Amino acid sequence: MRSLEAGFREWRQVTPSQFFRRVRLAAAHAELSQPDESTTVSRVALSHGFPHLSRFSAYYRAEFGENPGQTLLRARRRKPP
Repeated sequence: MRSLEAGFREWRQVTPSQFFRRVRLAAAHAELSQPDESTTVSRVALSHGFPHLSRFSAYYRAEFGENPGQTLLRARRRKPP
């Protein structure tokens, strides 16, 4: 198991769990960037496997430089009525 993780780290420069967290964050970001009227940050976080909302927000902010609510608000302002 350790050699598999070491190989993954060498290939991607992150651990497997960090890689898959980034994949889930990218999917959440895409959903928040193209919301419908029922989209909420909580629903998006939970649907992408982040049961701890404060941790999701911290991961999201570290990855994208803003809170998930800011992404959602900006996307809603851009969307025509």
